[in-house]
Amino acid sequence: MLKYYHAEPLANSLKSMVPLHEKGLPYESIYVDLHKFEQHSDWFTAINPEGQVPVLDHDGVIITHTTVINEYLEDAFPDAQPESGPLRPRNPEGAARMRYWNKFVDEHVMNHVSMHGWHRMIRVITQNIEEGTFEELMARIPLPDQRKKWMTARSGFSEADLANATSKIDYALDKVEKQLSQTPWLAGATYTLADINFYSHCGAMVERMFPDLDVATRYPRIIDWRERVTARPAVAEALKAEDRTMPGLRTWSGHVR
Repeated sequence: MLKYYHAEPLANSLKSMVPLHEKGLPYESIYVDLHKFEQHSDWFTAINPEGQVPVLDHDGVIITHTTVINEYLEDAFPDAQPESGPLRPRNPEGAARMRYWNKFVDEHVMNHVSMHGWHRMIRVITQNIEEGTFEELMARIPLPDQRKKWMTARSGFSEADLANATSKIDYALDKVEKQLSQTPWLAGATYTLADINFYSHCGAMVERMFPDLDVATRYPRIIDWRERVTARPAVAEALKAEDRTMPGLRTWSGHVR
C-alpha cells in the first residue's frame, strides 16, 4: 500500500504525484496543510523528522525528497509504466541524461523559483502572524536552513538576491530552450522524470511568475513542450489533487515545504 503525504499539486508535491499517476499506481492521498504548519506538527515529524513534504510511505518504508522518491518508484515498480515508455530510460546513457537534467533542476532552478514565491506570497502570510506566535512556529521547524528561510521571508529577500535568482532562471530557460531545439524532451527522445521535474518547478507557471522574461516570445519550444506535458492524462489527473490555498496563492504556494 502506498501513502503519499503532500500539499497542493505544484512544485515538489506535484513532482512525485505525476509519476504515481503515470505509472497507474493506486495510493492513499494525505493532504498536509502547509499554511497551518502541519508539516512541523508532531504527527508529521514522526513520519518525516525533517518536517517537509512530500513523503512516500510504501508499506512502512518512508521515502523523502522528490528526486529520490521518483527513482524509488522506478526501482520498486519497474513494470508499471505509461504507454510512452519508462520514466527512467533503461539504457545507461539515457538514464545518465535524465539524472543530469534532474540535478540541474534541483540545483539551479528549484530554489531560485522558490525564492520569488516566498518573497511575494509567503512574506504576506508570515507578516500576518503575531510576533510571539511566529517565534513559536519557527522553533518547531526541524531544519535550520528552512527555519532561516521562513524568517527571511518575513522581512523579505533582498533585491540583489531576487535579481540573482531571476538571472539564474533566465539562464535555465535559455538552456532548456536550446536542448528542446535538439531533442523533443529534456533527456532525449522520450518523456522522463526530468521533464516532470522541470515542469513541476518552473514550466507549468513560468509566464505568470516572470512576465518580464517574455517567455512566450523568447522560448517557443518551452511553450510547445509545456503544452505537451500538460496534455498528458496523468498530469491532468495530478493537477486535480486537493488544493486548499486561498485565492491568488496557488501560483506560489507550491514552493512552501
